[in-house]
Amino acid sequence: MYLTKNLKILSKDIRIQILKISNSAKSSHIGSSFSIVDILIVLYKIILKKNIFILSKGHACLSYYCVLQKLNYITKKVLNSFGKNNSILLSHVSHKVPGVEFSTGSLGHGLPYAVGRALAEKINKKKKKIYVLLSDGELNEGTTWESLLFASFHKLDNLIVIIDYNKIQSLDFTKNILQLEPLNKKFISFGCFVKIIDGHNYSQIYKSLLFKSKNKPYIIIANTIKGKGVKFMENSVLWHYKSPDSKELSEAIKELQ
Repeated sequence: MYLTKNLKILSKDIRIQILKISNSAKSSHIGSSFSIVDILIVLYKIILKKNIFILSKGHACLSYYCVLQKLNYITKKVLNSFGKNNSILLSHVSHKVPGVEFSTGSLGHGLPYAVGRALAEKINKKKKKIYVLLSDGELNEGTTWESLLFASFHKLDNLIVIIDYNKIQSLDFTKNILQLEPLNKKFISFGCFVKIIDGHNYSQIYKSLLFKSKNKPYIIIANTIKGKGVKFMENSVLWHYKSPDSKELSEAIKELQ
């Protein structure tokens, strides 16, 4: 209960930070950033330690940068440089940022890298786990499924793939672009172990991340809400690209507080 309360406060603070920086930088992808905040803070506050994390949906970088700042990987000064000339905080995740393992942006690149790292850990008999967070729209990419076939064949049970299943991609709802369902059965057919959770429930996130799969890559389908936390942003395609103006910023912060 104490832990959940602290995480709720942290997630609220991070969402407010995302709003302010997006407003200042006139940047996009607030909806995508909001849907993964709760997953990121459980990962970084409790789970990761000496393990490896890759944010494959690199367009949601602002939530990642804000989490890194809260945990002192980067300073507030660096965070506030987002969107400005000569900043190391690029508009898609960059490995130049302390705490970032791999630069991502073009969807479908994070998982192949994660699979390679997981295989290397196995070959070298090391115990690091590789966590990678994908968007649901990213599942349209062929590299995702090629990587899972490879991971399954090589029994990479040190690979944990988290799907941010907010059901919206850049231009429309995912079901109108490419039907993914039955998603869990697809992953199972590719030789993976699958759990389905509420991606905003801290207890479910935590328990799912602690689970150990045996001889299979592990997929967590996290049902999330794009724009989670601000009602006029939730489940809206518009907030994939839009930044808040001063009025929207004020309204959103007021709701979060």
